[in-house]
Amino acid sequence: MGRRKTKMKVAAAAAPVSVARTPAKSGSRSAKVNGNTNHQTDTWSDFFGRMAATTAHWTGKPAAFLLASAAVIVWAATGPLFHYSDTWQLVINTSTTIVTFLMVFLIQNTQNRDTLALQLKLSELVLAVNEAEDRVASAEDLSDDELETLHEELRARADTARETLNSRKAAQSKKAS
Repeated sequence: MGRRKTKMKVAAAAAPVSVARTPAKSGSRSAKVNGNTNHQTDTWSDFFGRMAATTAHWTGKPAAFLLASAAVIVWAATGPLFHYSDTWQLVINTSTTIVTFLMVFLIQNTQNRDTLALQLKLSELVLAVNEAEDRVASAEDLSDDELETLHEELRARADTARETLNSRKAAQSKKAS
C-alpha cells in the first residue's frame, strides 16, 4: 500500500500558512522569530511561560536529580550533628514542600503548552485529510456530553467498518477454499 504524498504535502504546506495568519504579539518570542523588531515589554504570561519552560528543562536533567540527591544525603549526614532534632527534620520537610508546591505550577504550565501544541498539530492533520470530519479537529472544545456523543458516533462507524472488513475477509476465504 503506497503512501499518499499529496496529503502530506497539503499538511506541510498548510502549517506555515496558519502560522502566518496568527498575528504575533509585539515583544513576544514569536514576534522576534518572525522578524518584528518592536521592543515592547513582554507580558507576565510570556515571562512565566519562558521561566517555566527553562525550569522544566533544567530540572529534567540528570544533574538536577544528582543535586537534589546530594542535598538529601547532606541533610541525612548532618542528622547526628543536630541530634536528629525537630528543627533538623523541619528543614527537609519545609524545603521539599516548597519545592513541590512551586513545581506543581511549573509542570502544569508546561503540560498545558505541550497539550495545546499537540492539539494544534492533530487539528492541522485532521483538517488536511479530505475524508475526516472537520468537527473532530476542535473536539477538545466540546462539552463532556458532546464528547460522549461524538465518541459513540465514531465507535459505531468503527464497528461498522470492522464488520465490513470481517465480511470481506470471510468472503475472500470462501473463494480461496
